[in-house]
Amino acid sequence: MKTLRRVLVPLAILPLKNITYAQKRDSIPLKVRAFFADKIPQARNFNVEYTFVTPSSFSSQLQGQDLPDNKVKSFQQMKADANIYFIKKRNWLLSTTLNYRYTSISNENPVVPGIESEENFHYHSEAINLSYFSRLFKKTAIYSASISADGSDQHFERIRGLVTASLILKATPKTKMTLGLAGIIDPSSQIPVLPIFTYENRFNNGWVLDILLPKKVLIRKDISSNGRLSLGTEMDNTSFYTYRNNNTYEFRQVALNSGAMYEHNLGGNFIGTFKTGLRTNINSRAFNKQDSFNDYIWKGTYKPSLYFNVGISYNPFERKRTK
Repeated sequence: MKTLRRVLVPLAILPLKNITYAQKRDSIPLKVRAFFADKIPQARNFNVEYTFVTPSSFSSQLQGQDLPDNKVKSFQQMKADANIYFIKKRNWLLSTTLNYRYTSISNENPVVPGIESEENFHYHSEAINLSYFSRLFKKTAIYSASISADGSDQHFERIRGLVTASLILKATPKTKMTLGLAGIIDPSSQIPVLPIFTYENRFNNGWVLDILLPKKVLIRKDISSNGRLSLGTEMDNTSFYTYRNNNTYEFRQVALNSGAMYEHNLGGNFIGTFKTGLRTNINSRAFNKQDSFNDYIWKGTYKPSLYFNVGISYNPFERKRTK
């Protein structure tokens, strides 16, 4: 349950966040556009980042049997994301979300006897998102539907569906809050319905509380005209497919990254990001693609480690603002 919440909810939120950066300002209600306005946007149109995780030991089980203790000698990952959208009508938004991840893992000993100690994995996903804006209980409501596909460098593997409904409960210069639900159409899903909650509050001392459950809890502050510091916890996930003995297996790992993040507006709609802190793995499982996350054949328990992340994003649809 916790895994799917952390993996899928960001897809439900993404179309709503992209509203801010539409090129046609009269295409969406003013309240919705202003809701996520930010000089350093949290939803990026194009983003590339690199993550390095320090070595850590782990224990694991294969089909219920304990395996010898092991150690991750190296974990590196490259990510590339694109969020591209256009508005069809005044109350409609159509967007696409493209993701690619290259993951390199080197273990002290093979995780499963008979396989390599160092492996590289390619993972990609593509989604089409349609959002509709209307009024409900005299408040702005956002409805969205997404269909996505994912796979490896060898095959397309899954097709998933996602529908959401969110209501903007409050939108003032100081406080913003939404509440909603997401419905998941996926045979491997642990639960069919997830809650969506976002909350932002600006304090008088310049700090901002930024909550997107279950994705993140952060406090952030502008420390210069172009720089922002954030402290808190964010969810991160790693997914890929692997092929053994004519079977297809999916690996999912969910971690909490707790630490600091610095973002800097580099000019020309480019933003640089650096993150570091403590990485704590919540769930690490591998299961047959035909089964669910709960029907795993392999399970790993990892000790905390340090992570370092550096990235750069480009937001061509972002309008230049002055403070």
